[in-house]
Amino acid sequence: MSTKQKTSGGFSSLVATIAVALCLVAGIIIYMQVLGNPDNFVGGNVEGEPKEGNFLGIAHKGGIIVPFLIAMNLIVIVFSIERFVTLAKAGGKGRTDKFVEDIREKLENNQIEEAIASCDAQQGSLANVVRAGLVKFESVANDASKDKDQKVETMQKELEEATALELPMLSKNLGVLSTSASVSTLIGLIGTVLGMIKAFAAMAGGAPDPAQLATGISEALVNTFLGIFASTISIVVYNLFTTKIDGNTYAMDEASYSIVQSFASKVK
Repeated sequence: MSTKQKTSGGFSSLVATIAVALCLVAGIIIYMQVLGNPDNFVGGNVEGEPKEGNFLGIAHKGGIIVPFLIAMNLIVIVFSIERFVTLAKAGGKGRTDKFVEDIREKLENNQIEEAIASCDAQQGSLANVVRAGLVKFESVANDASKDKDQKVETMQKELEEATALELPMLSKNLGVLSTSASVSTLIGLIGTVLGMIKAFAAMAGGAPDPAQLATGISEALVNTFLGIFASTISIVVYNLFTTKIDGNTYAMDEASYSIVQSFASKVK
């Protein structure tokens, strides 16, 4: 029976790279085929003015930066879903607090096999860590070659190793979301600057060109909106996921402490 199990899930590095590339392609397609649909513009002329109140046409006027901002929003959505599914799986089945309490009761009654069975039923990261400790509990307790302190140290090391196996999976791909929060704003700022350059260019040389001025301002505002929107969503979901991970980590530490204390009180 293996002493350690590892929760699987989440995009690998290769899949994450492919997902980012696909989001970029999707952003370009959406910009050209959806936002750039002639039905969004007066007279069906994509180079002309968007129909009044048609946000898709207005967004298309945001310029060449818009596809990248659409891609950033798609990346945030895709990786938010990926993290949500993975962390839900890592949480296991049922309530964590009840699971920890159940394990404590079984340890107090020396029901190690029953506690391992509970871990197999619970699944998830916490259950894997607890299960590794319980399996080691059985093997170390009867090891006559070690004294009590050595046995306790062995238990602690086993639990630390099991926890170390789980933590990378919990935090995997969070870097994509944190990076998106800052990169989206910067890309939006680039589009905003380009739009303002066009707006000021329209005012140069005397009487301003109303059409060019409107186009420049529209481009600046569209890029600002898309960049801030992606950044806001990234920050919110990143903080939600880090809070969830901190809760899981705390539960692992709490369960590990309980196992070590129970082991120390029973072993000789």
